[in-house]
Amino acid sequence: MQSWSLLLTFAVLSTALAAPSPSEVSSAPAATPTVPYASDDPNYPLWGPESDITPEPVRGSLGTSLLGPQNVPIELQYADTFAPPTTDSGAVSNFKWPFSLSHNRMQTGGWAREQNVESLSVAKEIAGVNMRLEAGAIREMHWHTDAEWAYVIAGYVRVSTVTPDGQVYLADVGPGDLWYFPAGFPHSIQAKDTNPDGAEFLLIFDSGSFSEDATFLLTDWLAHVPKEVIAKNFQADISAFDHIPSKELYIFPSSPPPEDVTSDMVVPNDTPVAYTFPLSKVNGTQTTGGTYKVVDSRTFPASQTIAAAEVTVEVGGMRELHWHPTEPEWTYFISGQARITVYAAMSNAQTFDFQAGDIAYIPPSYGHYIENTGNSTLHFLEIFKTALFQDISLNQWLALTPPDLVKAHLNLDDATIAKLSKVKQEVVGPAQPATSYP
Repeated sequence: MQSWSLLLTFAVLSTALAAPSPSEVSSAPAATPTVPYASDDPNYPLWGPESDITPEPVRGSLGTSLLGPQNVPIELQYADTFAPPTTDSGAVSNFKWPFSLSHNRMQTGGWAREQNVESLSVAKEIAGVNMRLEAGAIREMHWHTDAEWAYVIAGYVRVSTVTPDGQVYLADVGPGDLWYFPAGFPHSIQAKDTNPDGAEFLLIFDSGSFSEDATFLLTDWLAHVPKEVIAKNFQADISAFDHIPSKELYIFPSSPPPEDVTSDMVVPNDTPVAYTFPLSKVNGTQTTGGTYKVVDSRTFPASQTIAAAEVTVEVGGMRELHWHPTEPEWTYFISGQARITVYAAMSNAQTFDFQAGDIAYIPPSYGHYIENTGNSTLHFLEIFKTALFQDISLNQWLALTPPDLVKAHLNLDDATIAKLSKVKQEVVGPAQPATSYP
């Protein structure tokens, strides 16, 4: 019993000696940084695609000259890959693909080139096709297992579809406008002669494995059906099918459709929703750095699997730091120059440079920005596999978070916190003072 009493007494004394007094707690030293502050070293692009230099992989004290062979035109386009910002870190899957590197399928009357998971392995949810048709040329009547969303880059086309209920829709689509055909809906595309050069457009499919070479084609099907079966199906004499093609046409020349779309209709349009959308007539929301406009199923009800934003960024501006919660972003650059840094968690970040005709694919929740690094307006499309467009603004998130919590993370002063925007900016203007890039 005595030994237990001694042990208890010793334990009480030890606790009393170890515990700090109230005065010691209240006079504790001020908090100090737990990690070093982020570097202020500049990380601007060191050159541009038109720079008259021989680029070297050198940034400040990092890197050294190249002694081996160089592909200067490529290195001029990839400044932030060849001499990356010091903020880049770790490993990020390649998220850039130029349409210029895609195999071009050339036909009499037009051409088509595609990007899918075979050319850009990270792009698992969305594929794209860039197609050109001369005036009158036809992309053969066809269908496919994925939905098709399209943006007209130049010229005018006439499109048509028939629904499973036998309803029909036929319309003309011009520059900056859209169409959408659900998976399995048969459709046609023909360039008008409103522009004597015909038309060019971007096609988007809601599967990364889509291939333009694997669509269901009218001529290809009938070339592989016995003619007596075809005659029986259409209740016609077999001689009526003496001149059907022996193989697919895909893209082929033809006479332009009549100017008046109504004169081309077999029956009036009777679908419950329109399968085209005049995005060019929608006014973009003006911001300090450019414009943006969003189109999704709320404004284009037919488009149930694809949403998009059309964005312009003025010189020196940028699409603000943001992310998309659950869907990847497939970005297509129409004009201008840009750079994107993606943050992929676990200290992984990488920067790529982009020009017109390039594609970026940013996986869900990856933080990123899109900065205009050129000397003209940047114009691009952000495209998503979803019915509803969603993004989260870093600026807005911080502005709507308790200020002391933001201070604890970033050591911002009250004046900076007061400038945070409680409303999404989407596109912001140049920094002050403005930065000029090569």
